[in-house]
Amino acid sequence: MTRLASALATIFISLAGLAAYLTPASGEPAGEAAPIFGITLPEGYRDWRLISVAHEEGKLNDLRAILGNDTAIDAFRADQRPFPDGTIIARLAWDYEKLAESEAAFGQAQSYVAVHPKNGVQFMVKDSQKYAATDGWGYAHFNDGKPADAKVHETCHACHQAAKSRDFVFNRYAP
Repeated sequence: MTRLASALATIFISLAGLAAYLTPASGEPAGEAAPIFGITLPEGYRDWRLISVAHEEGKLNDLRAILGNDTAIDAFRADQRPFPDGTIIARLAWDYEKLAESEAAFGQAQSYVAVHPKNGVQFMVKDSQKYAATDGWGYAHFNDGKPADAKVHETCHACHQAAKSRDFVFNRYAP
């Protein structure tokens, strides 16, 4: 390898490393913390593993993916309740529309696909000591990377009371 080629390779590798270092894994910076619970967007959450999918009806009417960090996935697979500290569960949601190609192939509306993000991104973070007042769970809701206001966060734990028997988590693991 010539000196020029070696120097160019070194520069290229250095620039690639710098770009990787400066780009957050989730595509979004941690940013501002949500009120009340102080949770920021976890780095890399979009790469977490799938817990389940859901179709929410009513006023929300969206498609959802429920993701979990490794601690959450391990707990779901072992059917461990209560969830251990360090568990983080994410809820992503999208509008959906009919898939035109599927409708053409089957002669009727057959498949629906996620299109635009909807209803923000939500997180549940398990820390028995830090969130003792809310049964060990902290909550966060973000719209376009910005935390929702305190009024939104004040409603989280009351809503999750309906799932108290499952450690306040609505979704079940979809094997």
